[in-house]
Amino acid sequence: MRGGAWAEDGGGEGWRRLDRRTSVATGATGAGFAVGAAVPAFLGLTGPLGAVAAALLVAAAFLLLVVCGIAFEYVRCGRTRYRVGGERVELQSRLFVLDRRRSLPRERIRSVDLTAPLPLRLLGLVKVSIGTGESTGGSESTLELHAVRRAEGERLRLELLRRAPSPDEAPRRDGELAVFRPAWIRYAPVSFAAPLLGGAAVGAVMQVSEWFGLQGEVIHRAEELFRETPVVWIVVTLAASALLVGMVGALALWVEMWWGFRLEREPGGTLRVRRGLLTARSLSIEERRLRGVELVEPLGVRLLGGARIDAVATGLTQGAEDKHDTHKSLLPVVPRAVAEDVAARVLREPAAPTGAPLTRHPRAARGRRLRWAVGAALLPALVLTVLGAALEVPALLYAAGAVGAVLVPCAVALALDAYRNLGHGISGGYLVARSGTVRRSTVALQRAGVIGWTIRQSYAQRRAGLVTLTATTAAGDGAYDVHDADQGEGLRFAASAVPGLLEPFVEPVE
Repeated sequence: MRGGAWAEDGGGEGWRRLDRRTSVATGATGAGFAVGAAVPAFLGLTGPLGAVAAALLVAAAFLLLVVCGIAFEYVRCGRTRYRVGGERVELQSRLFVLDRRRSLPRERIRSVDLTAPLPLRLLGLVKVSIGTGESTGGSESTLELHAVRRAEGERLRLELLRRAPSPDEAPRRDGELAVFRPAWIRYAPVSFAAPLLGGAAVGAVMQVSEWFGLQGEVIHRAEELFRETPVVWIVVTLAASALLVGMVGALALWVEMWWGFRLEREPGGTLRVRRGLLTARSLSIEERRLRGVELVEPLGVRLLGGARIDAVATGLTQGAEDKHDTHKSLLPVVPRAVAEDVAARVLREPAAPTGAPLTRHPRAARGRRLRWAVGAALLPALVLTVLGAALEVPALLYAAGAVGAVLVPCAVALALDAYRNLGHGISGGYLVARSGTVRRSTVALQRAGVIGWTIRQSYAQRRAGLVTLTATTAAGDGAYDVHDADQGEGLRFAASAVPGLLEPFVEPVE
C-alpha cells in the first residue's frame, strides 16, 4: 500500500480520504481575504492606470487567486489519506513530487480537538487535530485532518480517546458540569481586550482613511470638533471613545468565543468543552491527566466578582493558530461562586481547594512590592524632569509633576493589593498558591503531581528573610511560584506538601 496507488474511493486496508468539499470552504475564505487586499490595490492602481483598467486588473488577480486556491485544495484533499490502525494513526499526502507520511502511536494520543470555522460548519465539516501533548517545537506532536465530515470527526474523537477503565476504578458520575448563561456576558466589556481593541479600531480608521485619501480630512474634522476644547479634555474624550468602541468589540469577541458553551464529563473520564458562535470548537481533556485547576481573576473582572477556571493538565500543547486562544480554559469568566463550584466538581472534591484559607506572607514582602512599584512610577517622572531641566522647557517639568501625581498613588494601591493577594497553603491532596494583582491567580496543584522544588533567594530577600519557592510539574505551565514567603515557614510548607522531596537538601536548625 505504501508504494502503490491508492484506491480512488479512499478504501483499501482501512484508508480514508479527506472531504473534497473542503476546497469550497477554502475558496470562500480565500475570497474574503482577497477582497480585503483588492480594495487598497484598486485605490493604488487607479491613479496610474485609471479606474476601468485598475478594476479589470484587480478582478483578474482576484479570480486567479481564488481559482488557484480552490484547485490546489481540491488536489490536496484528493491526494491525502489517513487511517486508524490498532497501534498507530497514519497520514499520507502526495502532492506532485512531494510525498509526506506521518504517524502517531495511539497510546501517546492525549487530545482530539474539533474545530469548524463558519465555512466548514455550513458544509458540515470539521478540522480534526490529534495531539500527543508533547512540546517538540514543531508539528511532530500533532496530526491534522483538514477536513472531514462532522460525524467522522466525532467518530475519530470517541475512538481515539476511548480508554479501558481500571479494575479498581471508582464509579464515575458523568454528565453536564456547566452550561452557558447569558448573564455571564456582563464580564466581557471589562476584559483586557477592550483597550487593545479600541486602539486597533483607531488605527484601522486612520489606515482606511489613508487608502481613500481622506486622512487629512479626518484630522481636519477632529480639529474643528475640538477647536475650543482644552487639551486635557480632548485626550479624555478620545480615550473614552476608543475604550467604548473596544468594549463593544470585546463583547462581540466574547460572544463569538463562548456562545453555546458546555462543559461535560463523558463516559471513560474525559472532560469536554464545546463553545463558539461562528467557529465551533470542541476540546477534550482526559481526567487522568488533570493535575489541578487555576482560578484566574483579571483586575477588571475581579472588581465585579468574576473569575474563570483554567485546567492544569499534561498534554495541553497548542498549535500556532491557538496561541492566542483560551485553549486550556474550562470555564469563561463567571461569578466567583460559580467558578468555585465548577472547580470542585471538576476535581471531584466537596469544596474547591482554591477557596481554602491561606497563610499570609510577612510584611517584608509588602515593602518589596512598594519599593518596586514606587520606583517604576517615579522613573518616567524623573526622565521628564531631567529633560525639562536640561532643555529648559517648563512644560516638561509640569508634565513630570502630573505624571508623578497620577502614577505614584496608582502604583502604591496596586502594590498593597499585590501583597494582600499573596498566600499559600495545603488543602487535602492539593497545594495552593495565590499571587498577582493585575492578574490574580490561585492555583490548586495536586501534591502528587509535584516533581521538584526550586528555591530562589536574592540578596535583598536574604536580608529580609524571604524566599521564593517554585513547584515544578509536568502539567500546565510547568512551574508555579510561591513568591516572597517567610524563609522558615516556606521551607516547612514545601516539605509538608511533598514529603521526602525536599528533606535531603535541607539541614535542620537547632
